[in-house]
Amino acid sequence: MKAGVGAPTRAQIPERTLRTDRWWAYPLSTGAILAFFIVYATARIFMNNYYWAPEEHYLTPVYSPCLSASCVPGSSHFGTPLPEVPPFLPMAVVTFVILAGFRGTCYYYRKAGYRSFFLAPAACAVPEPHRKYTGESRFPLILLNAHRYFFYGAFIFGLINVYDAVLAFHGKDGGIGMGLGTVIILINLVMLWGYTLSCHACRHVVGGRLKHFSKHPLRYRYWTFVSRLNARHGQFAMISLFTVIFTDAYIMAVSAGWITDLRIFN
Repeated sequence: MKAGVGAPTRAQIPERTLRTDRWWAYPLSTGAILAFFIVYATARIFMNNYYWAPEEHYLTPVYSPCLSASCVPGSSHFGTPLPEVPPFLPMAVVTFVILAGFRGTCYYYRKAGYRSFFLAPAACAVPEPHRKYTGESRFPLILLNAHRYFFYGAFIFGLINVYDAVLAFHGKDGGIGMGLGTVIILINLVMLWGYTLSCHACRHVVGGRLKHFSKHPLRYRYWTFVSRLNARHGQFAMISLFTVIFTDAYIMAVSAGWITDLRIFN
């Protein structure tokens, strides 16, 4: 028996949709952006190279923290608890699992992915091709419910990114310095924290289970702040994709010697 829009009790309309606008533009453009990011990130983590600019002290967020004994000297800010890895395995596997898990289970990216890749549904008033809906109660989609746990890992990685940003204020002649890469890293840091703190899981952590806000004034302030950010969660999610890619590409170019970092001072 047919289900959904094809059920016997529903009006049988042969057209896929009666919408006349370009409803397909959003899922197409969003899907292209997500696909590009997935391909770029996958290619970069398997490069195992050009992630640390020693003179400028720039470490790309894609490889931060670098915990393997295979990391180039100076890039391991927290030691090397992990052994050397073969050239065909990514050194940034820990970073990739945590941050990809955080974004992959994110409520916004789930909506964007469902609409763009699975057409479930592609847009309002556009029927999806699936005959039945099982939600996220079965494997493998049930794993998406681990989002709140990935949030804790992403929060820790955000603090690590702050440490990396501080190290980026390193002068080539010693002391404090600043280059274009430092500015790029700071902009990316702001976008990453905007995305992390605007997360629905963060909103739940700071005040989701409170029954009486009046008894918890500080947590209520945190909840109010996160709620304001949450309204722009989708914007932070997409902007931070571009800032991560641009930051990584810039540091890769400086590390490989393709370009010279533009120094603002020292």
